[in-house]
Amino acid sequence: MSANTTPTGHPKGLAVLFATEMWERFNYYGMRAILVLFLTKALLVDKAFASNLYGSYTSLIYLTPLIGGFMADRYWGNKRSIIAGGLTMALGEFILFFCASVYDTNTALSTFLFFSGLGFMIAGNGFFKPNISSLVGQLYTPGDRRIDPAYTIFYMGINVGGALGPFLCGVFGDTGNPADFKWAFLIAGIGMLLSVLVQKTFQDKYLINPEGHQIGNAPEGAQSKFLNPVVISIGLGLFSSLMIALLYIDAKIFSFLFYLLIGALLLILFVIFGDKSLSIIDKKKVGVIFIVSFFVVFFWSAFEQAGASLTFFADEQTDRTLGWSIPVWSIYAASAALLFFIFRLYHRAKNNLSENDLLLRNVVYFLLLLMTAGILYMDYSFLSTINSSLLFEEVPASFFQSLNSTYVVLFAPVFAWLWIKLGKHEPSSPTKMAIGLLLLSLGYLWISVGVNNIEPGMKVTMIWLAGLYMLHTWGELCLSPIGLSLVNKLAPLKLASLLMAVWFLANAFANKLAGQLSALYPENKTTSFLGYEMHNMYDFFMLFVVLSGLASLILFLLTKWLQKMMNS
Repeated sequence: MSANTTPTGHPKGLAVLFATEMWERFNYYGMRAILVLFLTKALLVDKAFASNLYGSYTSLIYLTPLIGGFMADRYWGNKRSIIAGGLTMALGEFILFFCASVYDTNTALSTFLFFSGLGFMIAGNGFFKPNISSLVGQLYTPGDRRIDPAYTIFYMGINVGGALGPFLCGVFGDTGNPADFKWAFLIAGIGMLLSVLVQKTFQDKYLINPEGHQIGNAPEGAQSKFLNPVVISIGLGLFSSLMIALLYIDAKIFSFLFYLLIGALLLILFVIFGDKSLSIIDKKKVGVIFIVSFFVVFFWSAFEQAGASLTFFADEQTDRTLGWSIPVWSIYAASAALLFFIFRLYHRAKNNLSENDLLLRNVVYFLLLLMTAGILYMDYSFLSTINSSLLFEEVPASFFQSLNSTYVVLFAPVFAWLWIKLGKHEPSSPTKMAIGLLLLSLGYLWISVGVNNIEPGMKVTMIWLAGLYMLHTWGELCLSPIGLSLVNKLAPLKLASLLMAVWFLANAFANKLAGQLSALYPENKTTSFLGYEMHNMYDFFMLFVVLSGLASLILFLLTKWLQKMMNS
């Protein structure tokens, strides 16, 4: 066994990337879990505005990786982009922490800080998200049979973080007191900082290819002026400012994101189908990618109700009674452990960050100082209440967003085994995606049964939401990894990156649409969609039953035709 492998035969670099992505997803999903709750309960905006803003935010989250991936390939390299993007996201979280600290005393400042924090999060994500995934494949030689299991392990890391983030951020931030939302943002920021520190500490030693060469460095020929920390900081600052402006304009002035997405799609269509070097067979395969991407919009626009309308439903119409009592001394003990951990992180950063990384050192030290101040302030807040225990009488509404990731960890191995077990009877990729849409529809049908004919003011048990998230997770496992694999297999080599952009665009469309559909949440009002009126939650959930069910049926009918195009 080589020095660069674990007992399981995978490179140690995989563990580094696993931990880096786990803490980044902890940060993202933790913040996302309380985002609309903070908007409606602290900033006191209405649910429609909060839903549309959520959709715009998540839509831009899927657009910016196109820019971040381009910059990494041409100038910065994967590793530098990950560190820069991670620090930018951490800064965004701490800006949100300050936003949540002053919301009740300075509304104007809080609003400015809110959009600023989200803008930095969007910009940082654009550089982090596409580059961390690409490093996984670079750890192996082409054709290595360990690559697929490696991505499965990596995907597990994503969902471990996705499960922990909403849980911890919900426990400390979603307490029923709007003043506590700041702790969720602080905890999410700590998670992001841990991601950066793991990556920076171990990347040079363990992120190497089978030949022993470092991966993810700046491309050969990259001009040194583009690698200067000051230039990178200025570039990220300008990019973040652009994201802040786009988000604010779309939310407050003119909703333009759909037009931007349509323009980007038309441009890609022109570039691809205007390429005369593409054969008829290539164009057919490209056509399949566009068709399945269209159906992906229906899936994610319904699936991503988790961050908005389903969070509202969990908060207001779900019986979350728990009744736990947590001694305050245990909070102090946990704080002491965290402070010790931060002290160790400081020494680790001091020993591993070179003098040439002066800007990075100062940023890391500043963020560690903010973390320390935040923990001490939290302890002071608990001490001033003079209570011996904290009552957790209810499951936080944000906690339910942990269920999807938890189910992924539990069921991903089952689905991987199932496809192998079916052998020659394994469904085609389009059929699997149609099954995914059907399971999504069944999830909404399940919760529709739960809310049908309930009296006003009555709440449903948690089992209805738990069942919905389980069915939706099964649908995700049928559609998401299958769709990504389909794009990689069908895309002509010279158009691989551009066609992956089509997949990201479909997700961006879906998330923007998800926000607009969530804005139809029928709270003491009647809403409508294409003439269909929604008077209550039953009507609202049935909308998604019909939309995803029809999409599933149509895709089922198209599967044989799509298979023929794929195999031509």
